[in-house]
Amino acid sequence: MQVSCIPLAHTRQFSSLFQAFISGQENLKPLYGEFPDLVGFRKQIEQKKFDVKKRQTLVSVLEKQYAELDSKPDFRVLLDEKTFTVTSGHQLNIFTGPLYVIFKLVTAINLARRLKQEFPEYTFVPMYWMATEDHDFEEINHFRLSGKTHIWHTQQKGAVGRMNPKELATLFKEIPERLPLFEQAYLQHNTLADAVRYYIHELLGAEGLICIDADDRELKAEFRPVIEDDLFNHTAFKLVQEASEKLEALGYKQQVTPREINFFYLNEGIRERLVPDENGVRVNDTRLTFKQDKIQQLLDQSPEVFSPNVILRPVYQEVILPNLAYLGGPGELAYWLQLKPVFDHYQIPYPILMPRNFAMIISQATQRRIQNLSLTPEELFEDEATLRRQYVEKHAAYSLDIQPDLQQMLDALEAMRTKAVQVNPTLDGHIKAEAQKLRNWADRLDRRLVASEAQKQETGVRHLSELKAYLFPGGGLQERTDNFLNFYLANPAFISQLLDLFDPFCYEFYMLTEA
Repeated sequence: MQVSCIPLAHTRQFSSLFQAFISGQENLKPLYGEFPDLVGFRKQIEQKKFDVKKRQTLVSVLEKQYAELDSKPDFRVLLDEKTFTVTSGHQLNIFTGPLYVIFKLVTAINLARRLKQEFPEYTFVPMYWMATEDHDFEEINHFRLSGKTHIWHTQQKGAVGRMNPKELATLFKEIPERLPLFEQAYLQHNTLADAVRYYIHELLGAEGLICIDADDRELKAEFRPVIEDDLFNHTAFKLVQEASEKLEALGYKQQVTPREINFFYLNEGIRERLVPDENGVRVNDTRLTFKQDKIQQLLDQSPEVFSPNVILRPVYQEVILPNLAYLGGPGELAYWLQLKPVFDHYQIPYPILMPRNFAMIISQATQRRIQNLSLTPEELFEDEATLRRQYVEKHAAYSLDIQPDLQQMLDALEAMRTKAVQVNPTLDGHIKAEAQKLRNWADRLDRRLVASEAQKQETGVRHLSELKAYLFPGGGLQERTDNFLNFYLANPAFISQLLDLFDPFCYEFYMLTEA
């Protein structure tokens, strides 16, 4: 693949908060720890100390979770105090979901490799945090392949990682492509978590990537002190509120809203919010209630039923992993910027926040169309109306720009107004109204001229619209909609090529043209 990069700002797809963060603006620095560069990683390595017992628990859990796989990583490396993880996570979207999920995992793998080159005395393990406890099924139940969206319909409820994926057998019947890897994953495993671990290991396990399912009793036991504090003291609620106010004072909107209790009650077929009750704690939208002594007893005996929400999931991650960095997209990193006081309170090192790689994949046929339309990479990101106008104006036989002529007319009208008000001040409003009518008339004329010229260039305009629809499905970035199989099926080396091309420290947008 041929590679070119453009600044993220030129795509107009990223929030001002995200761009301020990656540019290292001073006013944001109190909201995070180390900056995502090699200097920051050196400092982070020095800060991160991880308990031997926790390492042993982690290895034990991973060995259990990988037990049914024929080949598995050597988890013992995680017992070494000089081994650290770098983590990215996502929901368990069927068939991997949008393309950027693969981008996340590739970025994590490449970061681990790069850190090993820079700090050879340490070992770095890329981790995929599987969001197995998430219960928003509508977020994961579909994927887009060859222009068609395929949807998994089910009556199953609760944490998606516990769902049985064998229902996907009906979906395979409507997909024209043969997908043996995913058939084996979904039809030969009893939970979605096991299925995802299987295919991710097949795709990326050889690159050192390890999947972790944090829906585990032993791991939750490590998190028990934070759960207890949140249930009874609501510490995170107060701290995140304060951090959110600071973020808003800087002119940015908060991404997530803390709750008094930032845990769900997790059991078979249910994941519902825990909310304070006058007698203790109740499970939202159910009749389940727990008095204070009973909720304490539940925590002591069954910590696995407490599932952290978006506020405390990052803290849980850092409690159970010897982790240095979290890699994510703009929305994820935005809500992490509300959480640093929580980490400080629990004396847990705040991980480096690192953007994943961003990219658009362009086929040879699409590249030829781009060239035929004489478009630059930056122009591709213009909204379609603006791009269509620019194209029509560029290829018109005569100039469509009436603004200089309009300005002459407005200047003449302003000169008349200046003279008129000296004679009769009441004419001022009347002449200003006429000037506005003139602007409105010119605007209508401008639109008619462009529309008339667009009709003459109908073929080019149609090709332009088709190109935008293909590269920006639904008006959004390709990576947020299309599935990696759109490229992998025709090019089995696709993931390997991404591993070779992506630089985890390149905070730009990749334009990748297939050879």
